Amino acid sequence: MEELRRLDAAGQVALLFVGMFGLLALASIAVALRSLRPVADEGARERRTMLQRDLRALWVGALVFWLAWIAGPVGATLAFGVFSFLALREFITLVHTRRADHRGLILAFFAILPLQYVLVGLRRFDLFSVFVPVYAFLAIPVASALAGDPERFLERNAKIQWGIMVCVFGLSHAPALLLLEFQGYEGRGAFLVFFLVVVVAAAQLVQALASRSLRRRPLARQIDRSFSLRAFALGVAAAAAVGAGLFWITPVDAMRAAVMAAVAGGSGTLGEFVMRALKKDAGVRWWGNRSSVTGAVGLLDRIAPLCFGAPVFFHSVRWYFV
Repeated sequence: MEELRRLDAAGQVALLFVGMFGLLALASIAVALRSLRPVADEGARERRTMLQRDLRALWVGALVFWLAWIAGPVGATLAFGVFSFLALREFITLVHTRRADHRGLILAFFAILPLQYVLVGLRRFDLFSVFVPVYAFLAIPVASALAGDPERFLERNAKIQWGIMVCVFGLSHAPALLLLEFQGYEGRGAFLVFFLVVVVAAAQLVQALASRSLRRRPLARQIDRSFSLRAFALGVAAAAAVGAGLFWITPVDAMRAAVMAAVAGGSGTLGEFVMRALKKDAGVRWWGNRSSVTGAVGLLDRIAPLCFGAPVFFHSVRWYFV
């Protein structure tokens, strides 16, 4: 630990990426060796395919994370901006819109989204925090009203606003974490993103495992039969434990790191639950074009917990705990 503390910010971040890619390489080897075994059961074959697909997605995410870091503020902003664009496109393709919504959609994709990430790149965090929920939310219905179509006006605009909130506003807080700097913690924003991803993933994993092993008492049976209060609490506790163990990569002590991790993990899990409700309403199992037919998992399925956890974690780090 003393040797790690002696490294400068660049050396510590480089060691983080070496460890991350090393773990992914070991996981890839393990999955490759396991795939050599013959599988007769169709369910086991499908689970293996999903595991390989998820591993490939982790590699892509890790590479994008690394490229965003070495490219600096501009690269990070552009990388996550592309992710937001693709996620918003997936969301819009599965919600009901009309021709009159085209003005609002053009405004969302080609004005609101780039402006939000420009504010991130410029580190205008105060304006970036209110740009979407204030200015964008007022501009979208104005653009729609000018088209002159009042049919299902409130519903149509609410869907567009919700897509912007999740896919643009929520996800834009991830590169904002990369650019946050505190006294004595300069140049180490990658650790905060890594911390966020790990604790959110831990909460998701433990919640999923607990929902299978515990007696199910679902809170919302029509949305998800596996989501229960006990499983959710265990997921939050797991996130807190992992966060306390990783406090040394954050600018806070173990207690505050555990609280931040619990908040982020709980927010991410609840966000995933909300997205399941939206998918139920849209009549699909996964986001993405034709995903309910092909079985392909869309980008929004993978980043939905991060879209909810990132803004809560960002503001807890910036305003409450550091």
